[in-house]
Amino acid sequence: MLRMYDIIQKKQEGNSLNEDELNFFITGVTDGSIPDYQISALLMAIFFRGMTDEETVMFTECIADSGEKADLSSIKGKKLDKHSTGGVGDKTSLIVAPMVAAVNKGVYVAKMSGRGLGHTGGTIDKLESIPGLKTEQCREDFIRIVNETGLCIIGQNCNFAPADKKLYALRDVTATVNCMPLIASSVMSKKLAAGSDCIVLDVKCGSGAFVKTLEEATKLAELMVKIGTGAGKKTIALITNMDIPLGRNVGNSLEVIEAIDVLNGNGDKNLTEICITLAANMLYAAKVASYDKCVEMVTQTLHDGSAKKKLADMVESMGGKSEYIYNPTLFGESKVSALLAAYRDGYIYEIDTELVGKAAAELGAGRVTKDSPIDYKAGIIFHKTVGDYIKEGEVLATIYTSKISKAQNGMELLFKAINISDNQPKVKNLIYKTFGGQV
Repeated sequence: MLRMYDIIQKKQEGNSLNEDELNFFITGVTDGSIPDYQISALLMAIFFRGMTDEETVMFTECIADSGEKADLSSIKGKKLDKHSTGGVGDKTSLIVAPMVAAVNKGVYVAKMSGRGLGHTGGTIDKLESIPGLKTEQCREDFIRIVNETGLCIIGQNCNFAPADKKLYALRDVTATVNCMPLIASSVMSKKLAAGSDCIVLDVKCGSGAFVKTLEEATKLAELMVKIGTGAGKKTIALITNMDIPLGRNVGNSLEVIEAIDVLNGNGDKNLTEICITLAANMLYAAKVASYDKCVEMVTQTLHDGSAKKKLADMVESMGGKSEYIYNPTLFGESKVSALLAAYRDGYIYEIDTELVGKAAAELGAGRVTKDSPIDYKAGIIFHKTVGDYIKEGEVLATIYTSKISKAQNGMELLFKAINISDNQPKVKNLIYKTFGGQV
């Protein structure tokens, strides 16, 4: 007879758990038969002792099997998914999904996304900044929208991998979030349950990511690819730079506006490059064409307006006002805005991107606690970035919020985040590595 006491002790001693023990644990998490203090004890043991790759694969599959699994068989063609591990200013899903759908090559993006976590933003919060748009869609409407428009992005169904929801809530309050096997199993359990044929993973690495070093990001990417491949999914991972915010805008409606700029073909260069690479790898994973041809096809969707139309079609199908996609000025501005000016001449040497995310949260763009309301108009627009030479008094960024007190708190954090130096920084790659894909 299995006992949680013995399972906890076994992991505390650094031993691997077998499939029966992992199944017992996840079943108990799901049905509530294992108390929170024992779940937390095992999470803490895993945090310190780790898991083998084989153990993590089994653990992920147990979590994926803890609830419903999506049946996407009524969606014609190949189903593609893309996931980011979380960053600041990461609005790529709003750009990449329409690009992929617009190539019209028998591939469909059926995607379930999350809300912001900690200092990172969430795709669902960004979509909900569009008036009228409903991210909660029943299965029938989700399938219909994907078949009709080629894409749909909805909130995660609580019936998918319910064990992960409970585990994450406990990880969040026991300081066990940043643990490689727990991160990998959390991400991939939901992806396996979501039912897509091909998965492209954007593993963020740097000061604004949960994973700070290239070594850690490499381990995480390799592990997630191994999990996906083992489950019969074509899985590609790219490690991308999160040492600076992605693009120039941070905040929900501000990021939608910037996504529209990219879809118009005149967006931030780095953001556009990463989106083209992610979209091309999604098509490449589905064997649509050679990688170079895939790059050509997705790039064309930015120039002919077809990707922007796909986003507008999805917004309309989900109850949102598509005129906001064609006329972003409709979003309006916050009641309070302020300018951050350079305190000296020099180069912007680095930006502490995690602090930027925290500043945006203070302004109202993110959640300080899980129940905090979102101010969709709040956020930051950067006018300068790492490597730029600036003069004293030159405007570096504009902040937007609803209250003077929030502006003061956000400005203080943003000021601390930007380091100006006499030395010009070395240019870092946008994409560090790829596993199974191409750049």
